Amino acid sequence: MNKIIEQTFSVPFRYQVCFTESVFGEGNPFLAQLLKAEKKPKAFFVIDSGVADAHPALVNAIKAYAKTYEDSFILCAEPLILPGGEISKNDETSFKKVVDATHIHGIDRHSYIIAIGGGAVLDMVGFAAAISHRGVRHIRIPTTVLSQNDSGMGVKNGINAYGKKNYLGTFAPPFAVINDSEFLKTLEDRDWRSGMSEAIKVALIKDEDFFCWMEQHVDQLSAREMEPMKTLIIRCAQMHLDHIAGKDPFESGSSRPLDFGHWAAHKMEHLSGYRIRHGEAVAIGIGLDTTYSYLKGMITHKELIRVVTLIKSLGFALYVPELNGEALLKGLGEFREHLGGELTITLLEKIGRGVEVHEMDNKLILKAIDQLKAFHQETLVEN
Repeated sequence: MNKIIEQTFSVPFRYQVCFTESVFGEGNPFLAQLLKAEKKPKAFFVIDSGVADAHPALVNAIKAYAKTYEDSFILCAEPLILPGGEISKNDETSFKKVVDATHIHGIDRHSYIIAIGGGAVLDMVGFAAAISHRGVRHIRIPTTVLSQNDSGMGVKNGINAYGKKNYLGTFAPPFAVINDSEFLKTLEDRDWRSGMSEAIKVALIKDEDFFCWMEQHVDQLSAREMEPMKTLIIRCAQMHLDHIAGKDPFESGSSRPLDFGHWAAHKMEHLSGYRIRHGEAVAIGIGLDTTYSYLKGMITHKELIRVVTLIKSLGFALYVPELNGEALLKGLGEFREHLGGELTITLLEKIGRGVEVHEMDNKLILKAIDQLKAFHQETLVEN
C-alpha cells in the first residue's frame, strides 16, 4: 500500500531598497535604525578592496559610526577587506574567509553580514551568508552603478565554478539593500558606464519611455552628471523589483527575461578571463540579440540603429575579439544547460517589448556577429 502525506506552505519575503547619501555619516542614523533590535545584534562588515582603496577613510568611518550608535548594534570584528571584481567569485579563498568569520566571531541568524562593494563581492558574500547557519541576515551596500541598479537588487547569490559563471549559488533575498550615491563619485569611467547596459536592457524589454529618456539624456549620463544617474538607478531598480515580485522570482522555470543579452555576455566574460567587465559584455550581448532580432524580421532597421547608436553613444564597444562565432555558440549550449534543458532566449519584437523564443539559428547568429562588427567600425545613420 502506498501512502503520501503532503503539506503546502508559503513564506512571504520582504526587503527594502533604500536610497541615501553618506550612509556612515554620524548624522545619518538610517543604518543604525535598520539594525536596532531588542537584543543588540552583531554586525560584521565585508568590504571590496577597490572600495577600500577609493575610500581610505571608510574603515575608520564604520568604526566611528558603530561607536556613535553603540546602543543599536555591536561591531563584532574588524571589517574584512577582500579583493573585488570577478576574482572574488573565482577564487574560493575569499568565500571561505567570510564563512570562517561566522564561526570565529559567533555570527548567527540574529546577526548581520554587511557587504560593501560591487556586484561580484555582493554575490559572493550573499552566498556565504545564505549557507552559514542556513541563513545569516545579509545587507548589501552596492557601490557601482551595475550593482545599485541591477545585481544588488535581486535575490540571487553565487560564485563561479567549473569554468561557469554562478554555477554555485542560492536564491536568498537580502535583509535590505542600501544605495549610497556617494560611492559612485569615485568610480572609474568604465565602471560608471558599465552599469548603464543593464538599464538599456530593462528599457528595451519593458519600458519604451525609459529607453527614450536614456536617448534624451545620453550626453549628461556620459558626462557623469549625478542627478540623471540617480534617476536611471531608481527607475531601473524599481523595474527589477517589479520583476522579482512576479510569478517566478526564484526562476524555477526557464523564463528569464532579465537575462536579455546575457547568454553571449557570460561566455565573452569567460573567454576574456574576465578582462571584459560584465556590463561591457552585456552591452555587446544586447547589441547581438537586437541585431539577431532585426535579421529575423522582428524589429525594423530604424529600431536596430536606435539601439546600437545608444550603446555606442554611451561609450560601449560593439565588438571584441571574444565575440568569436564557434566559441560563442558553445555559450548558447551552456545557457541551455543552466536553464535545465529548455532554451529560452528573450529577443525584441519592438523597443520596450521583449518576447521569448526557444530556438536560435546558428547561421543567423554568425551573421549578426558580422553585422555587429561592421556597426562597431562605422558611423551609424538611420534610414
